[in-house]
Amino acid sequence: MNGIHDMGGMQDMGPIEVREDERPFHAEWEARAWGLIRATGPFGPTRRRNFRYEHEILPPAQYLQMQYYERFIKLLVDRLLEAKLLTQAELDSGRADPASPKFTPRVTPANIAEQLARRRSLRRDDVKIGSKFKVGQRVRARNINPVGHTRLPRYMRGHLGTVMSDHGVFDFQDTDAQGYTLPDRPQHVYTVSFTARELWGDTANPKDTMHAELWEDYLERA
Repeated sequence: MNGIHDMGGMQDMGPIEVREDERPFHAEWEARAWGLIRATGPFGPTRRRNFRYEHEILPPAQYLQMQYYERFIKLLVDRLLEAKLLTQAELDSGRADPASPKFTPRVTPANIAEQLARRRSLRRDDVKIGSKFKVGQRVRARNINPVGHTRLPRYMRGHLGTVMSDHGVFDFQDTDAQGYTLPDRPQHVYTVSFTARELWGDTANPKDTMHAELWEDYLERA
């Protein structure tokens, strides 16, 4: 979808601040937000949709007003309410209702670690299908505008690039993200190189390139 999350190439968003001592969390509550998402994510009741897709369908104004980990909290609360593992009364009071449904089995540090260790990889070494494109081949990113989840950035669509490597077969995320249905279109993923001038025009630095990992369905022969 062409949502506010796809900000590559957008102007007037300000400079990107790069810090030499950048830390993953700037406050304790951010680490807690990350931990809660990691703790609940592997368990069935809260896995209605891909977490990235849930970010993408946030209203644009809300998306821009929230800090990064604020979105985590917002989406976690929505997930728990939808799964009926949290009630609005509990949320308002800040106190758990002993009679409310709970995770089964109970979430503990031990089974969280076990679940995370068993996370399903997107790589599909069990699927043997030929590749449509070869290393060194010129390709074009398809000019598509899907209404659901996609990992093809807008600024690459319609532009020419060169296949640099073939990473093998992976589940196609466009079919997997919106409802955790079983992926039905495993396919090759390639690293494709685009020159900056191909993407941004003659004012771009002629020495710069952009590399992206793109699923086969995003590409067509040049």
